[in-house]
Amino acid sequence: MATIIVRPRARVFHGHDWVHDNEVLKVTGKPEDGAVVGLKDQRDRFLGSAIYNSRSKIPARRFSRQRQDLDPDFFRRRITMASEYRDKLGLDPRARREVWSESDGLPGLVLDRYGDCAVLQTLTLAMDQRKELIADAIEEILQPVCLIERNDAPVRQAEGLEPHVGILRGQAPAPFEVTLGGVNFGIDLPGGQKTGLYLDQGANYALVAQQARGKRVLDCFSNQGGFALACALGGASEVTALDISGQACAAIEANGNRNHVRLNVLETNVFDWLKAAVARGDRYDLIILDPPSFTRDRARLNDALRGYKEIHLRAAQLLDNGGLLATFCCSHHVSDTVFLDVIRDAMIDAKKTARLRATYAQRADHPVVLGLPESSYLKGHLLEMAPGR
Repeated sequence: MATIIVRPRARVFHGHDWVHDNEVLKVTGKPEDGAVVGLKDQRDRFLGSAIYNSRSKIPARRFSRQRQDLDPDFFRRRITMASEYRDKLGLDPRARREVWSESDGLPGLVLDRYGDCAVLQTLTLAMDQRKELIADAIEEILQPVCLIERNDAPVRQAEGLEPHVGILRGQAPAPFEVTLGGVNFGIDLPGGQKTGLYLDQGANYALVAQQARGKRVLDCFSNQGGFALACALGGASEVTALDISGQACAAIEANGNRNHVRLNVLETNVFDWLKAAVARGDRYDLIILDPPSFTRDRARLNDALRGYKEIHLRAAQLLDNGGLLATFCCSHHVSDTVFLDVIRDAMIDAKKTARLRATYAQRADHPVVLGLPESSYLKGHLLEMAPGR
């Protein structure tokens, strides 16, 4: 086994599983990209086994503290353990994330289940090279009728991987329906967005909808309408859903019919629409902000923060005293502290005082690992515009 000697004070010594390129002191042997390497400190103490890719800014990702190869038995064990963990949490196997990368000891491997089908993403070179081994283990353990590859995530570029979408095993399914967070969704696995749904918000749809009864609700960046639909089912008096994608708006309309609720669905640029709504003097009782990540790297962080501040300023201006704002950020480059600072600054500009009513997080099938801050990426808050201020 080739070995990477890790520099002192590298994050791996503090519980992290990534070794960045500037933390590599020396590489012994000649490992091929995608191979398994050992990690050692300068005193030749073994730190674990990792996957290697010299082309990545994270050339080594630890997957075990023991000497371990990526053989068929390894994948069977890890996928079984991940599935049993979700079973223990009582999560519905017909709509859940079955494997989530480093959080399940499989760096770069994401596996979702929808009905009788499974959707696979291999986001690191080592996992992509062993795709067929992984597919064998999935078929043995989960026995899906089809296994779909959705490898169109931009993050693959950092590993030198090309995008690819296709059927790995079985036949492509016709569109079907699953239930998530009390809402029925139509699923088009080969042609839909991401792996099917944003499963990480599954628990939050119902939590936010608890605030919706009798209220006029605005759901921004609605995607397939999760929050809008949950609020309509929760007794909202009126629900408006905004999204810039025509495909997403069509899905919201279809999901509204599927759940027998009426929604106002608008295909629009949310930033422009919010600004115009403020100028019109529109008012809402509950606004939901769940935008896509405004940045995928730190270089564009300041632009992202300006975007977050803008939408929070406009949302606050559309809420009267006592109005509620449910807001989410899915970028791991934006910490919760920074996110709250941006919201605070927006409230100052809007001349509003906001009270923190509740805090939201990603669903439990996206487990957070201490020592790996990147595993905790979805943060959310429920704010109330303080009355009498």
